[in-house]
Amino acid sequence: MDGAKHLTMHPAFSIIVFTTLSGLGYGLAAILGLGVLDPSALATKLAYLGALVLIGAGLMSSTLHLGNPQRAWRALSQWRSSWLSREGVMALLTFVPLLWSAWATVVESRYIPSAGLLGTAGAALTVYCTGMIYASLRSVQAWHTPLTPLCFLLFGLSGGLILASLAGTAGGGNGLWLTLSAVAATLVAWIAKTAWRRRMLTLRPLSTPETATGLGSIGKVRLFERPHINENYLTREMGFVIARKHAAKLGRISFLAGGVLPVLLLLAAAAFSAFPVASAAIIACATLLHYAGIFLERWLFFAEARHAVMNYYGG
Repeated sequence: MDGAKHLTMHPAFSIIVFTTLSGLGYGLAAILGLGVLDPSALATKLAYLGALVLIGAGLMSSTLHLGNPQRAWRALSQWRSSWLSREGVMALLTFVPLLWSAWATVVESRYIPSAGLLGTAGAALTVYCTGMIYASLRSVQAWHTPLTPLCFLLFGLSGGLILASLAGTAGGGNGLWLTLSAVAATLVAWIAKTAWRRRMLTLRPLSTPETATGLGSIGKVRLFERPHINENYLTREMGFVIARKHAAKLGRISFLAGGVLPVLLLLAAAAFSAFPVASAAIIACATLLHYAGIFLERWLFFAEARHAVMNYYGG
């Protein structure tokens, strides 16, 4: 039913900011690491600094969601079994080639292939680890699919190419080529996201009140009373309520803002490639719309995800 509501994961603002900003920053860093922009151009230098700022801001935001941020370093020790730990390790390791490459570009106006390519590989692996944090959770059926890390990677690539095309158009070279590449990457990213969302909406729950209680053989299980009267961690973090009709509307808005409009603007920028200032202004608008759409998409990613534990709370 359109008006139906369901209990879902709490969309924490800090995590949304972390995944969107760091994804955008790593995407831009990955493109810069390929050496497609002129290292002597001011726009390229600013792009490198922008990538580091986006990554740093995203990683700082992620610590706001921790109960004890001062103990965040302990998560790095579990890299053998934890995707969260692997993400942290990769983020730290990737900073080495990124800073090396940024120094060479900003200070020395030159491109170092070894540093650049290592930074590109590290950025891709870090974003993949971020996606796998969620894809590895069997308790959240919507996330437990290879499409989850694929969408994280594709959105990072899309955002990185849009920002790189802005830098290229503003004076870093290869503006038109990067703009058309950004169009293709954005289209592919939203095709993958549409497939992810379609799968989520058509899922048949593997975990139900019947399977959770083991009483399915008797008949339909109905919640008589919640396990807790007062709010607790589970209801706070995994009991967010969202109406399906509102989620569907927000999904369409995110697709329009993050996909359709940026693609149209990028095509318009490509048509005005002979006028760099106008083209760069159009790409800047596309960048803002893209981020707004991705921010909303990531909010829905959490808000629509149903955790199996909600079977005990009437979810």
